[in-house]
Amino acid sequence: MPRNCVLIIPSLNPDEKLLRYIKELAANGFSKILLVNDGSSKAAAPIFEQAAALEECDLFVHTVNMGKGRALKDAFNAYCQKYARDFLGVITADADGQHTVEDVVRLDTALAGDPHSLVLGVRDFDDPSVPWKSSFGNKMTKNVMRFLIGSAVQADGCTPAKAISDTQTGLRAIPNRLIRDYLTLPGERFEYETNMLIHALRSHTPIKEIRIQTIYMDNNSETHFRPLADSLAIYRQIFATFLKYTLASLSSFLIDYGIYSLLLLLLGFLPLAPKIWIAVAFARILSSLYNYTINKAVVFQNRLDTKKTLERYYLLCVVQLCCSAQLVWLVCSYTMLPAAFAKLFVDTLLFVASYYLQKNWVFQSSTKSAKPLRIKSPGLREG
Repeated sequence: MPRNCVLIIPSLNPDEKLLRYIKELAANGFSKILLVNDGSSKAAAPIFEQAAALEECDLFVHTVNMGKGRALKDAFNAYCQKYARDFLGVITADADGQHTVEDVVRLDTALAGDPHSLVLGVRDFDDPSVPWKSSFGNKMTKNVMRFLIGSAVQADGCTPAKAISDTQTGLRAIPNRLIRDYLTLPGERFEYETNMLIHALRSHTPIKEIRIQTIYMDNNSETHFRPLADSLAIYRQIFATFLKYTLASLSSFLIDYGIYSLLLLLLGFLPLAPKIWIAVAFARILSSLYNYTINKAVVFQNRLDTKKTLERYYLLCVVQLCCSAQLVWLVCSYTMLPAAFAKLFVDTLLFVASYYLQKNWVFQSSTKSAKPLRIKSPGLREG
């Protein structure tokens, strides 16, 4: 049975299992497979040569290892240039044996049934066969991404949004309408796959999850994932928005303090009490307007009506101010903490809470209105 997707497999130093895998995929109806040799050693050359001899397989070669992200983007570009007219999208699969042919076929079928959603093949991290570090790492990343980035819009449009259950899955079915956007995303290694998910969450792309078999070869010894370097690169992408939020808040504080100090000098002819009140008021108004503008345009990149978001922003500011005063009083009343340390503790918690509320309420467009349009691009087959 002919399949609806082109299969993309990035590979680094494979063994004979890759050749058997490609032949089995071809036998199950995948008429075009794009294989990327990402700078493998000369010892792997015979495997790639035999794969390239197959009618269904096109081979792309990186002279040096450039990373999984670059391999995927190069294959995406080749797909758009040559194959997009005849297929609904692509399926990315790993070369290390983790993705069964049966599961790849299931994703192909799922995309054919819903060619406007990103389809993820997700693993069960409660399965006892999963190495503990993989289970722990994926569960932690899932929760951090849900808090800092957001929840996934479900493909059926009815199920409540939830966290992506497998943030590191390499088995993904990507429809044509998303591939052009993914070509422009940053990332050269494993962080590129994270950026695809971040883009999907922020653009409210419908996501469908398909449960797949959980396979780890020799306790995942064949992976080319670098635990420290690649994990840092992934978390740098996830924390990017929160970091921008932190820098915006810090710069707002500096502006507030700078204006306050300047006005104290300029209003030196006034009595102390009105001078302080005027300086505080003007400094807070100007710094808060700056903070609102930066958060809206740069941090959360929101395009909603300014009036609506401005009202929500200042309502949150008032509530946050009241909560700060009340919580500091409660902490000082029931603990031995000095007021200065109590305020530092309380305001740190409120700072994180404010980020969450600004992301999910102040600057959050409604899911329904933000669903991506079904746009037909020239030369791309749409379902």
